[in-house]
Amino acid sequence: MSNDVDKIRRAIRQGEWTKPTTGVILGNTQANLVILPKRYAYDFLLFCLRNPKSCPLLEVTDEGMPVPVKTAPDADLRTDLPKYRIYKNGEKVDEVTDISDHWSDDFVSFIIGCSFTFEKPLLDNGIPIRHIDEGRNVSMYRTNIPCESAGELSGQMVVSMRPMKPADAIRAVQITSRFPSVHGAPVHIGDPDAIGINDLSKPDFGDQVAIHADEVPVFWACGVTPQSVVMESDIEMMITHAPGHMFITDLKEEDNAVL
Repeated sequence: MSNDVDKIRRAIRQGEWTKPTTGVILGNTQANLVILPKRYAYDFLLFCLRNPKSCPLLEVTDEGMPVPVKTAPDADLRTDLPKYRIYKNGEKVDEVTDISDHWSDDFVSFIIGCSFTFEKPLLDNGIPIRHIDEGRNVSMYRTNIPCESAGELSGQMVVSMRPMKPADAIRAVQITSRFPSVHGAPVHIGDPDAIGINDLSKPDFGDQVAIHADEVPVFWACGVTPQSVVMESDIEMMITHAPGHMFITDLKEEDNAVL
């Protein structure tokens, strides 16, 4: 593990970093987190397998195991994300920076690829990332794109949006298609109404960013989809990352690239 990753994880664990992680440790794979009681784990695993654009799995932990041995064996999923959300019966009941007091020995954790990972390759190719430039969280929206159901889990896809000039959008498709384990290529470019988004100035998650007259919105499947889905499903308990407050793994972005 690099000193930079060790340093930011220590700051997160000690509550010194509670901000979104976009632009942090560029080059390392960032991940979404979903933690569920074991009785829901099979349905969620099936949901991920049926919806790989929204939920590309990087790791599933053993029951009760807070250490992600494949993606970050020195980390602790109870403390090493800047902010968590706790849901009960489909409702968000709390947002905390440490879930040690909420942990249960029957929890199964799902680590899901995040599009923050491919932002470095975009930047390396001269494509600006607006939310990084503005020091904001990425804009995320619920859509009318249906997910394939699994057991009690059903709902619509959530997408992240990055505004780009048309030529940059074309290049972004080429670049991000190499990273299927962190959402891959965009699911939509252009007219937001076509995917059920009525107002780009009002994201459902994250922050609003500026969109210039010569730009088009580019939409990627987003790992916040499970949070949206659980609000429509009768799941007794779920813990997730707060949108934009990701888990920084030890994996390098090139580990996820398809040549």
